[in-house]
Amino acid sequence: MQLAGEKPSHIIAPAIHKSRDDVADLFVQHHKTPRKTDIGELTMEARKFLREHFLSGEMGISGGNFLIAETGSLMLVTNEGNGRMTTTLPRVHVAITGIEKVLPTLEDASCILRLLTRSATGQSISNYVTLNTGPKRPGDLDGPEEMHVIIVDAGRTGLLGTDMQEALRCIRCGACMNHCPVYQNIGGHAYGWVYPGPIGSVLTPNYIGLENAIDLPNAATLCNQCGVVCPVKIPLPDLMRKLREKQVDRGLRPWQERLGLKLWAWVAKRPGIYALVTRIAARVGRSVGGADRMIHRLPGNGWTEGRDLPAPAGKTFRELYAERKRS
Repeated sequence: MQLAGEKPSHIIAPAIHKSRDDVADLFVQHHKTPRKTDIGELTMEARKFLREHFLSGEMGISGGNFLIAETGSLMLVTNEGNGRMTTTLPRVHVAITGIEKVLPTLEDASCILRLLTRSATGQSISNYVTLNTGPKRPGDLDGPEEMHVIIVDAGRTGLLGTDMQEALRCIRCGACMNHCPVYQNIGGHAYGWVYPGPIGSVLTPNYIGLENAIDLPNAATLCNQCGVVCPVKIPLPDLMRKLREKQVDRGLRPWQERLGLKLWAWVAKRPGIYALVTRIAARVGRSVGGADRMIHRLPGNGWTEGRDLPAPAGKTFRELYAERKRS
């Protein structure tokens, strides 16, 4: 991601949107080496160029999956091992993590670890689970001379005691975005900040201000796939709905949208008018779709600025259902 000048697109798989060919092209551009497409060879090339940084770095900076109050330990969970080189090889280790990552005991951490790995990658346990408890002691063969832990608030305490507090239970497994139909179609970068997917649609507005993330609570179908799969049972659809209500209460939605919803509500309350309008809309949409049955540009619709929209069938669901029932 650093070589590409991009931000991560997923909480646990930051380069999930990159193909093998994308990685090969980046390595040719930055490493000036012959192009490779074999995954093993690409891995060895990455190791070759990264290892010198690990060995020469004076300070390693890591995150932290959990902080354990009982022992003062930092738990780090990875699948590639670079986390351990970051925390043990440099002279100074700095860990940065949120205040909601503090757990009371090792037993609590063990329970949450099982939830995290199975929900994130389907493993019983990750390849590397590391417990760091302070700097290197006399007689230790490796480890940093200094260890510092930075506990970040950044809006988290502001959620305590509010109707958004349940979002702080998140263990960053990524399960919600793995199952979200919206995330699957638009990708992580569309969310515009650190956290993508359904949990990002809740956390980001609360951390940076609802007015600064106006569209995120609406980037959901409220199908509850995320709520069902969440291992710590965060009611994500409910929280997004509450954020939508706050947008309306504060008048943050565009006037065109508010007017459109009022018109839709008026029509939806009148079945005869609703049936007529939907019949007309279905036929107009079908004609706009053309021969390939795809709408390439829809005025005032941001989706069609970068994507095509499938055209309607030309008939409403009720018409199609009636035809099928007769046949």
